[in-house]
Amino acid sequence: MTDQIVYPIVGVSFGPVGKIYHFDSNHISDLHKGDYVIVETSRGLQIGKVIELFANPVIQTEGEPRKPVMRKATPRDLMLRKYWETREDEVFQFALTRSKGLNLEGVKIVGAEYSFDGSRIAILFSNEAEEKLDLKVLRKDVQRKYNSLNIEMRQIGPRDVAKIMGGMGACGLEKRCCSMYLTDFKSISIRMAKNQGISLTPTEITGMCGRLRCCLDYEHDQYVESLGRLPKKNKKVITPLGKGKVIGLNPLRERVMVDIQEIGPREFDLDQITIYVEDNESPRG
Repeated sequence: MTDQIVYPIVGVSFGPVGKIYHFDSNHISDLHKGDYVIVETSRGLQIGKVIELFANPVIQTEGEPRKPVMRKATPRDLMLRKYWETREDEVFQFALTRSKGLNLEGVKIVGAEYSFDGSRIAILFSNEAEEKLDLKVLRKDVQRKYNSLNIEMRQIGPRDVAKIMGGMGACGLEKRCCSMYLTDFKSISIRMAKNQGISLTPTEITGMCGRLRCCLDYEHDQYVESLGRLPKKNKKVITPLGKGKVIGLNPLRERVMVDIQEIGPREFDLDQITIYVEDNESPRG
């Protein structure tokens, strides 16, 4: 008889492209990617999908003690989950209508999420205004309508809003990366665009969320590594055609555009040029 495999830690996602959280599964045997499990979270019991399996129990995760996986989800659990999902749109539409009726400036109601047992629902919203919002009246109205539920008003960021709303990306893909596969959002800086020679025009580097595009991070490490080997712009170099000044870089191909007096711009491979040292007018490799 084949021994059942036990993975001490599993990564679980609670949405189609949600953030991955790690749980202790040492007491549950034969878990596989794609299995659904019941776990305890800060918001009560939830059902999630196993995305990652770790055989090493010493893996460091969020920095807090990992909660245990309660059990594998049963067919009844999955049916219950589907049922609550069908009820979410009704609550969302009610909260959306009431927010408009209350003229809540800057509030965008994005969605609603039921807990696994149906005892709690979170109204997801974003705040487009800078000042803090008072949503007590909206929460009370929703509570009055659904008096058997525990109502939570949960603010989410602009990137999460874009993930939920979906839509075509600027690159032409039918879905944005955040809606397809990104499970977490990295810090994106304007330096990433500069390193890659991308136009800094806001429409060129910002996504629907109004933040810098996540894809600026995809090739950034490769650009940084290549730029570290290339001479900087305006540096004087020696080429097979003579001395010139660097006027452009092609990091991915590791080629350098050099302006040579009386010849004009020419492109060279990195190994074809030598940096010219100004102090003693002697070249170095």
